[in-house]
Amino acid sequence: MVKIAPSILSADFVNLERDIKKVSSADYLHVDVMDGCFVPNITIGIPVVKSIRKCTDMFLDVHLMIDKPLRYIEDFAKAGADLLSIHLEADHPTRIAEALKVMGECGVKKAVALRPITSANAILPYIEDLDMVLVMTVEPGFGGQAFMESQLDTIRQVRSIIEKYNPACELEVDGGIAPKTAPLVVEAGANVLVAGSAVYGKEDIPAAIAALRV
Repeated sequence: MVKIAPSILSADFVNLERDIKKVSSADYLHVDVMDGCFVPNITIGIPVVKSIRKCTDMFLDVHLMIDKPLRYIEDFAKAGADLLSIHLEADHPTRIAEALKVMGECGVKKAVALRPITSANAILPYIEDLDMVLVMTVEPGFGGQAFMESQLDTIRQVRSIIEKYNPACELEVDGGIAPKTAPLVVEAGANVLVAGSAVYGKEDIPAAIAALRV
């Protein structure tokens, strides 16, 4: 079954609790954390994740677009994240491995994320220990970008690696997901779809979520 993870990056932050409740029919709640270093934008941090945890029981899929994520794994776990995804480009491989180890110690699910410039093979040292791989179909940093169709090949390659080494691992895709692109990424092997404006930009949000369940 395809899972939908609405991104609160497209929500109304003045009415964040209201907008979180509007997507309660979805499977995950996607939380984009940006630090202004790894990506050229700043969004939210640990206090906001802590507040979100207080107002919803939804699965919190927290995407850390931050430099040297090892420093903050324990804090985000304590704040209430259910899953943390970290970018392979954000630190040295040994520190990425250590960050994943700390996630396990903290009881959160483990994921790595790939920018469009990164090869699918980059996940090989970690794949057997992962709960999810996140493939970006836009450059991370801002919402509302156009879907990069060239990333369909990366999704296929990641799916092939998952099937070989860790079939239970989920494959999430983030960037430009809409009713037209959702079938493409699902056909390529994705089973978790992150959507921002395709959900929060619609008047009937439950219907928008249902429309993505291809």
